[in-house]
Amino acid sequence: MPIAEGIAAPDIELQTDQDQPFSLRSLRGKNVVLFFYPKADTPGCTAEACEFRDAIPDFTGADAAVLGISPDGVQAQAKFRKKYSLPFTLLCDTGHAVAEAYGVWVEKSMYGKKYMGIERTTFLIGPDGIIRKVFPKVKPAGHAAQVRAALA
Repeated sequence: MPIAEGIAAPDIELQTDQDQPFSLRSLRGKNVVLFFYPKADTPGCTAEACEFRDAIPDFTGADAAVLGISPDGVQAQAKFRKKYSLPFTLLCDTGHAVAEAYGVWVEKSMYGKKYMGIERTTFLIGPDGIIRKVFPKVKPAGHAAQVRAALA
């Protein structure tokens, strides 16, 4: 179960798609849109990322940083970011420790086969590091607009 609104966001220390270290603490003082997605360059994840890309002026205007996070490695994230000209950082949670901390590493089922994976979820984190809104079980179409409205 994802962590709740009103509590401090667990810190994140991961590599970026540019193979640089990243810490969530570095964005203190800004709003942060943290969206977890299952796998780079798959249809739903691409649709979601491209919606955030197309809405980036609205997010920067609201002093919000957008971050995508998945279990993909640096190379896959870098390729995904470049292919779709994504203007935000992608984080590499290859060991899914951050996904577990946020409660989005869950048992899933496809064609009767059970496996562990990311439940598509977005967290809106305030400038003080407190989770303002959780968007569980996200449907990619129209999601960026929902997050923008919550920021307003």
